[in-house]
Amino acid sequence: MTVRTAPTHELGAARLHSVREMLDTAFEGDFGDEDWDHALGGVHAWIEDGEGIAAHGAVVMRRLLHAGRSYRVGYVEGVVVRAGLRRRGLGGAVMAELERVIDGTYAFGALSASDEGAALYRARGWRVWEGRVEAFTPGEIVHLPEEEGGVFLCAAGGRALPDPAAPLVFDWRDGDVT
Repeated sequence: MTVRTAPTHELGAARLHSVREMLDTAFEGDFGDEDWDHALGGVHAWIEDGEGIAAHGAVVMRRLLHAGRSYRVGYVEGVVVRAGLRRRGLGGAVMAELERVIDGTYAFGALSASDEGAALYRARGWRVWEGRVEAFTPGEIVHLPEEEGGVFLCAAGGRALPDPAAPLVFDWRDGDVT
């Protein structure tokens, strides 16, 4: 099992199409064009087998504001393992490579976990953000109570995580903000 990494532009149209199809299937129609856009422009990690893409994930740069400071954060997107290959360590192998990128590049890692994916992230040491979640909108900063409890953080390169006493404010983007 070899995990490969590359920036989006090096994956090629066929590989990107295969990843998008896997995400559409895995999320049962709840993965739209805006979600796909969120997974592009960063570094991808993937595993291929004789049938094509077996597992995938990406890390993209986001800006988060916390206690008056702006952080460059490695945000994990598009994690998927092909049906029939789940619970065999492929997701963990992909995450290990994404965490390596986060450790070397960002202040910390962040992601929004589905109920099905949360166990993988917890097992890898990711922690649920216990503080308030907010986002910059085009007009103001808004509270996102529906996102609280689903945002996970991971320390990078031995650095400390933000203090949950102050809110974590996400940069604005179309679609799901976290």
